[in-house]
Amino acid sequence: MGRIRIGRIARDHRQFENHSPEWHRVMRLLWCASRMQFRLHQPPGILTVALLLLYGNCLRACGDSFVFVSLLQERKIVTFSRHVETGELVRQHDTICPAEPAFLAASNDGKVLFVSLRSSGQLAAYRIDSANGTLTLINTVDGGDDAAFLVTDRSGKFLLTAYYVSNKVTVHQIASSGRISESPVQSLATAANAHGIAIDSKNETVYVSHTGANRIYQFGFDAATGRLTPLDPPFVSAKAGQHPRHIVLHPSDNWAYCSNEAGNSEEDGASMYNRNAVSKSLSLSQSSSSVPDDFDANKNSTARCLITPNGRFLYVANRGHDSIAGYEIDQMSGQLTQIAVTPTEAVPRSFTITPDGRHLYVAGEASGRVAGYRTTVAGKLEPVSTIESGPVSWAILAVDPQRLSPAGM
Repeated sequence: MGRIRIGRIARDHRQFENHSPEWHRVMRLLWCASRMQFRLHQPPGILTVALLLLYGNCLRACGDSFVFVSLLQERKIVTFSRHVETGELVRQHDTICPAEPAFLAASNDGKVLFVSLRSSGQLAAYRIDSANGTLTLINTVDGGDDAAFLVTDRSGKFLLTAYYVSNKVTVHQIASSGRISESPVQSLATAANAHGIAIDSKNETVYVSHTGANRIYQFGFDAATGRLTPLDPPFVSAKAGQHPRHIVLHPSDNWAYCSNEAGNSEEDGASMYNRNAVSKSLSLSQSSSSVPDDFDANKNSTARCLITPNGRFLYVANRGHDSIAGYEIDQMSGQLTQIAVTPTEAVPRSFTITPDGRHLYVAGEASGRVAGYRTTVAGKLEPVSTIESGPVSWAILAVDPQRLSPAGM
């Protein structure tokens, strides 16, 4: 009896077939448990109810994650729930902030959201409710003028910040509760317009891109103390006029990629840098335009740049052309080959790729909307949906909470 009922439940949810590995683990668990109940000749009862509750909890855990959007003008952060399979977003909550929220970053476990408060020069930490995405303020600390980029180190113990106006980099300690230390472990003056940060997979090297100085600063990173030490050489220069904005490292650590915020220049686009395995220093190898040949590059300025979790594709946002440029990464050489340039929302300052790599979401700064796309195996973007977010949608971030793992129960 119990086995028949659970079998019906499984058939009723055939839309989840061939998708999430978590889903299949849950269903195997239920099937085995129902067989055990059948062999013991037990009627439906407490065991069946327990299994159904387990099923519901696992389905919820495997079905949703969250997407956060900072609204600069309205001083709030919007929480959307994301359905993992379909990519659909549903607006859940609005969180009022003490100042203008700008860039967003998350802790490695998805439990804390870090926010740069642009108008007050502060950094904030919010606890993420894994059940519904509600944000609860943990604390705020003084940082500096216009914190343009935040990222945690690989251990999750430190928060690194690049300041566009203060022209510096800071490192703050993160407590187990998510609280940011009142004073930084280190504050380093660098050069004009620090804008992006990348950390290698071994948590040993940090790269900071600067648009104004047209340089990428290079540091050794002490994961025990959080302190940065300049490499030799301390920085590498980009090609004249490129102005590297955001930087990402390939999962192999062999190559780095930058969006070039050239603005009014043909150098606007993406660049690839080789990374020396011994010295850890970068060297420019390739630059590629991010707009079609028939578009005037002088009317464009790139913004965010991200790489997929599997390291196969790079995407760059175009403000002006209002599109997302996609590139395939040669896994032997690191060289870029453009796949497509996909039209999107007006002034796509920020976009995010989900941790599972299935979806990409773009926040339209000028449109006040979020456009969602499914990433294909070939790296192309297929539209999924568009939803209102609000005026001056500044930054967007997809976060997966800690999920219930059937394999670990």
